Amino acid sequence: MKWLKLNWDEGPGNEPEKYAPYYQMKRKELGIYQKYIDILLEKGYAYKCYCTPEEVEKMREQARLAKQPPKYNGHCANLTKQQQEEYEKQGRTAVIRFKMPKEGKIEFDDIVRGHVTFENALLDDFVLMKANGVPTYNFACVIDDHLMEMSHVIRGDDHISNTPRQIHLFKALGWEPPTFAHLSMILGSDGARLSKRHGHTSVLEYRKEGYLQDALINYLALLGWSTEDSRQLFFGDSLIENFSLDRCNSSPATFDPSKLLWMNGEYIRNKSAEEVYNLFIDWIQWTKQNALIDGWDRDLLKKAISLEHEKIKLLKDIPGLVDFFFKDIVYDEQAVNKVLLSDTKKESSKVVLEECLKRLPNQADFSPEALERYARDLAVELGFSNGKVFHPIRVAISGRTQGPSLFHMMEVMGKEEVLKRIQLTTDKFFKN
Repeated sequence: MKWLKLNWDEGPGNEPEKYAPYYQMKRKELGIYQKYIDILLEKGYAYKCYCTPEEVEKMREQARLAKQPPKYNGHCANLTKQQQEEYEKQGRTAVIRFKMPKEGKIEFDDIVRGHVTFENALLDDFVLMKANGVPTYNFACVIDDHLMEMSHVIRGDDHISNTPRQIHLFKALGWEPPTFAHLSMILGSDGARLSKRHGHTSVLEYRKEGYLQDALINYLALLGWSTEDSRQLFFGDSLIENFSLDRCNSSPATFDPSKLLWMNGEYIRNKSAEEVYNLFIDWIQWTKQNALIDGWDRDLLKKAISLEHEKIKLLKDIPGLVDFFFKDIVYDEQAVNKVLLSDTKKESSKVVLEECLKRLPNQADFSPEALERYARDLAVELGFSNGKVFHPIRVAISGRTQGPSLFHMMEVMGKEEVLKRIQLTTDKFFKN
């Protein structure tokens, strides 16, 4: 959360902690939940249930066989004091159940799903507190939401079946329920509910891969939500300004890793080369991969990143895109065979590189513009196409056929390094 810069208004680590403690067991120890159990018991909205889990399951199985809703049948709902004492003599411990109304219906307006109705007859007397005194989710969240003054409850639609139970609890305690919004579930590309088998399960795993926090937030916001103009990218505070719950879709969203990758690349391109460099250094330090760039000149690294800026999709891509600036040339075999040593290009490539060794030392202006003029003039003089001049130089200084603009790359490398690499290539492939 902290890496994503999603700050919470209230909670652990955010002073002052107005509604502390925030951990359920600590709140239990203070008697917060027991207080409201006592109130519900006193008012007749709850009761002690001594049925064993096996007995409850038997009740549900009998209901299934009778083609009825598989729920607890309310066996202990009206026990006398004497009956309760008899169960306790048997060594049974009681859970606390909420006494649900058996008729009518519960209705509420959901921001995402509209008007929702549940028949009370389909809902069983659910457990509020376990025999060991630990509150259940449906009970604890009602107490905590009220005491912590929650205005809205936003959660996945797998919780929508809990909502009628919680609303009944709010009403029993004389409290106004919050506004509910149940968001659609997220599916994997195979249409199944998103799970571990679909890839990364932690936000920090995406950080380790080199995703930017803003890109990840942008993408997650678009899962099940859209603007009127179908806008995809939100820079700065525009996402906050445009977001609204009422435009969330009720149908499931699909998590598409390829779209997230595209979006991350767009966010990187939207930043300056200086910003990308700083983000990369932060990423290197956070991932403890300093060895990747040990000995690299940082000024040269900044320049190299600026050249490859448009190609970067993840921060982890950067070393592989720029490492040839800092290491001995690793020649791509296919590039060498195609550009330098093919039957149709070997002689011309040899001539081009030898001419570069003769002429480049006298090239005073090593700007990209001047270098391009030099290369084009050389092509004309030798009677070669521009490609027969440009391509051998690229392979000679980088070992690759792909990369940043040739002449910008030469400028960043500097005259001395360019000449050194051309000489090395000539010695390796063209010396008899």
